[in-house]
Amino acid sequence: MHFSINIPNFGDFADARTVASVAVAAERAGWDALFVWDHIVHRKQLRRTFGDPWMLLTAAALATSRIRLGTLITPVARRRPQQLARQVATLDALSGGRVIFGAGLGAPIDDEFGSFGEPTDPVVLAERLDEGLDLLRRYWSGEPVNHEGPHFQVRDVTLLPATVQRPHPPVWIAGYWPRRRPMRRAARWDGAVPLFASATHGEPPPADEVRDLATFLHQHRDDSRETPFEIVVGGMSPADPAKARDLIGPLADAGATWWDERQHIGGEDLDKLGPVLRRIEQGPPVM
Repeated sequence: MHFSINIPNFGDFADARTVASVAVAAERAGWDALFVWDHIVHRKQLRRTFGDPWMLLTAAALATSRIRLGTLITPVARRRPQQLARQVATLDALSGGRVIFGAGLGAPIDDEFGSFGEPTDPVVLAERLDEGLDLLRRYWSGEPVNHEGPHFQVRDVTLLPATVQRPHPPVWIAGYWPRRRPMRRAARWDGAVPLFASATHGEPPPADEVRDLATFLHQHRDDSRETPFEIVVGGMSPADPAKARDLIGPLADAGATWWDERQHIGGEDLDKLGPVLRRIEQGPPVM
């Protein structure tokens, strides 16, 4: 079981220096990864201050040497794949190959897409996500890319340098379970970051639902792939070690491989440094 810290890219965490200090604290306390959100507005009526996730992660990379870094999650459909490929490859080089790339459809769709005149049809966004992911994989190879698709066209382009991690950084795909389509997408990549109908962001999911998901994912995996496949669940874990084991142990037994420490999405502490930093300094759960 691995353990990560999850923070939004708004509020106190919109400042790159703050995120760098969070990354340093997490590395010192023994956490395995730091993930930031990738939002532009997210409930725009709240008028929050946001930071660009790649700038935030760059600051974190410069301040650390071990901890893994990434987004949970980047909506590929609202990005230009060529620029996104360059950002990820640059961060992978800067960090010495510590990037994990989390991707998904993105939400809230009306805020993050509709506010800027972008398509809001989930079917179209899913098409752009799949086509964009395939382009990212090819761009990260450092080989020439030619592509003629319904949403993107590329003519004899080679993006260098290739990513430090070969064949590319781990790609984890988010989606809601028990919806099958996003989890079938996840099975084609390196990991799944499910949200559950029965547990919102910040609430641990039921172990039986994690077990059902793990079974589904492994049924749809290509058995010839040698890379490990990660299943990421999360919530707010108790500081008491015994209670944390009682919470996370059954999830690990059900197939989860990462515990992602998250504030509740509806809580007052979601974007506040103080409570998050106190939990970080307590260290990850001990299994």
